[in-house]
Amino acid sequence: MNYTKEHISILAIAALTSFMGTFLISSVNIALPSIEKDFGLDAVSLSWMVTAFLLASAILLLPVGRLADSKGIRKLFKVGLVIFTTTSLLCAIAPSGYLLIFFRFLQGIGAALTTTTGPAILVSVFPGQQRGRVLGISVSAVYLGLATGPLFGGFLTQSFGWRSIFYMSAILGLAANFVAFTFLGKDGAKMTIKKINLKGLFLYMPGLFFLVFGSSSIPEVKGWIFLFSGIILMILFWLHEQRSDSPVFNTRLFSQNRLFAFSNLAALINYSATFAIVFFLSLYLQKIQLFSPREAGGILIAQPLMMAIFSPLAGRLSDRFQPRYLATIGMSFCTLGLGMFAFLRPDTSIAIIISILVFVGLGFALFSSPNMSTIMGSVNREQYGIASGSAATMRVLGQIISMTIATIFFAVLFQGESVQAISNEVFMKAQLWGFLTFAAIGTTGIYFSFNRGKVVR
Repeated sequence: MNYTKEHISILAIAALTSFMGTFLISSVNIALPSIEKDFGLDAVSLSWMVTAFLLASAILLLPVGRLADSKGIRKLFKVGLVIFTTTSLLCAIAPSGYLLIFFRFLQGIGAALTTTTGPAILVSVFPGQQRGRVLGISVSAVYLGLATGPLFGGFLTQSFGWRSIFYMSAILGLAANFVAFTFLGKDGAKMTIKKINLKGLFLYMPGLFFLVFGSSSIPEVKGWIFLFSGIILMILFWLHEQRSDSPVFNTRLFSQNRLFAFSNLAALINYSATFAIVFFLSLYLQKIQLFSPREAGGILIAQPLMMAIFSPLAGRLSDRFQPRYLATIGMSFCTLGLGMFAFLRPDTSIAIIISILVFVGLGFALFSSPNMSTIMGSVNREQYGIASGSAATMRVLGQIISMTIATIFFAVLFQGESVQAISNEVFMKAQLWGFLTFAAIGTTGIYFSFNRGKVVR
């Protein structure tokens, strides 16, 4: 296929925004000890620096997926860029830890708009036989952001302070806005779609918030109350969507399309098992092994670097072979790596840590591109926005679950203390149980990945 100027521009914009979001996420993880010190936050509040961003994204991804199909994916993409850039600047000048958490929540709203619409724009422009390749390039940009985030985040934090990370994100956001508003153009004719029944959101939004907030308040009684209330609301949301003629979340795709359902579940499980790796290891390297932010970032770059290198290859291979085989091998690699991380010791050599990071990074590359290609290829063209939104929701929900698991162990074992205040022994215990839990979760993902069925091309 000969790529036109439009093809190249759209692919470049999607890659740039994919890089921008993950660069911020991974660089903030490195800066967490510095943020904790500046604002005097406890360990649970510190985890909300990451969770607030993810929570806002998860709350909005579902309605945005449906809205994009009716209002225009390019229009919402641009709006998301503006919000993301503005809130990056607000985070940079935040005067307190709790305001920073709030601005991170607003930043997640902008990320929800761009995350949902980016893949939908790509698959609407490129033909089916090119889908795995272009999505592989986009995913590679995601992992390039993850790879450079710890390195440059550590350098910026150590040299100029943690606020410089958000200034850098604002600069990247301005560049992305310029490219998008200059080259992306307008949407074509909108599809005629029935009015969306938004009543389910009044169950989904508070339900998700109660789940996350409740987990951070365990073992207090209010934590359990919020947690179980969230579970009940999410069950009611699912039942409501099943009965709705125009649901926000198309549960019928899960009940009637096995390939779509199992691929989404595999994504949910994979992110639930792997997202908190950098969160744990960033704290471990700086607290236990006493590395500087820049040194810790240089070590953590190993995992996302492997993702960036091998994601395009995995995407091309998924165009030729059944994606479930590649994805299942990748999920297996991730699960084995998580099991190895569980047995890190205070004096574990850096060579061993980097080797495990490389192994997990390769596994994630083999899983992610083929899995995303399968999700987008399992639906009709008019359902691209819904599929993209569902896939993004699974990813962010998985990331929230991963952080929630980490937060629960922090809340139970740290008893309101900061990461720096608790003993090394207590921290290592939390990390051990965290990684063992993640490995167990990853094992279930292997089943769904392998048994999803074949892709019909």
